Amino acid sequence: MRHDDSPPPTPRPGTPRRPALAAAALAGVCLTAAGCAGDGGSADGPATASRPASSAPPSSSSPRRSADPDASPSTGRTSGEPLPQGPLTGRTVVIDPGHNPGNRDHTREINASVDIGTGRKECDTTGTATDSGYAEARFTLDVSRRLRTLLEARGARVVLTQDGDRPFGPCVDERARIGNEERADAVVSVHADGSAAGNRGFHVILPAAVNGGDADTAKIVAPSRELGERIAGNYVRVTGSAPSNYIGGGTGLDTRDDLGGLNLSTVPKVFIECGNMRDPKDAALLTDEGWRRKAALGIAEGIGSYLEK
Repeated sequence: MRHDDSPPPTPRPGTPRRPALAAAALAGVCLTAAGCAGDGGSADGPATASRPASSAPPSSSSPRRSADPDASPSTGRTSGEPLPQGPLTGRTVVIDPGHNPGNRDHTREINASVDIGTGRKECDTTGTATDSGYAEARFTLDVSRRLRTLLEARGARVVLTQDGDRPFGPCVDERARIGNEERADAVVSVHADGSAAGNRGFHVILPAAVNGGDADTAKIVAPSRELGERIAGNYVRVTGSAPSNYIGGGTGLDTRDDLGGLNLSTVPKVFIECGNMRDPKDAALLTDEGWRRKAALGIAEGIGSYLEK
C-alpha cells in the first residue's frame, strides 16, 4: 500500500504540466548544506518529541520502543536541551513517519475503522517494502529522524507523530489531530510508494477541497499547495530524483480527497512519496543511507523555503 490510509489508486492519465512548479518551488531556496527547513523553536515545549498516544485504540495507550531491531536510532534532542537560534525559531513542524514498524504485529488493531470526515477507513496499514524486504516503515522513520535533526539545527521545534516508541499506529485520524493540536506551521507525512516496477520518481500529495463531517480543508488547500511545490522543487534539486512518471503528469504533485491524514488537517499539510519501493532502480536509492540523507535534506529545504518566505 502506498501510505497509511489508502490503497494505491489506479494511476490516472497525466494532468497538464504546471510550468510554474520549478519557479514557485525554487523561489527562496536555501542553499546551505545544513538544510533550510522546519518550524521554529518554541521555549514552552520540548525541543524534540514524539507525541504520546492520546486516542489510539486501548492496546496502544502505553507507548514503548518498537520491537523492530533495524529501525534507525532516535537522534533527537533531549527535552531540556535548548534549541539553537535560527531562521525557523518560533516555528513548529510536525513530521509524520508513515506507518509504524510494529504495525505488522498488530493487524487487528490497525484494521479498526476510524472516521476520516468523509467516510471511514482502517486505522493504518503496514505499508509496502522493497523486494529485498526493506520496509517502508523503517524508511520513513529513518528519513523523519534525519529531517528532524536538520530542522532543529535551524531553530525549529519538531514533533514526530511516532518515533518507534509505540507498538503500532497512530491511527490516521490521530496523526492529523497531532498536527492540529500542535498548531503546526507545516506538517509533512513521509512515505514511499508501492507501485509497479518501471514506475519511478517521487510525488507530493496535496489536500483537495473537502467539506464533510469533521473534514474541512478550505483554509489549508492554498498554503498546502505552496508547501508541496517548494518541497518538490527542492527535492529535485538536492536528490536529483525526477518527478513521478506515473502520477501527476510530470509535475511531482498529486491532489487527493480520500486521505484522512489530509482531510482532517486544519494546518498546512502534505504527503511525500519519496520513490517507488517496488521498482529496482528506485529501491536501490531508497535503501542507500547516503541517498536518504539527501532525501531528508531536500524535504528540509523545501519546508524552510516555505516557512522563511
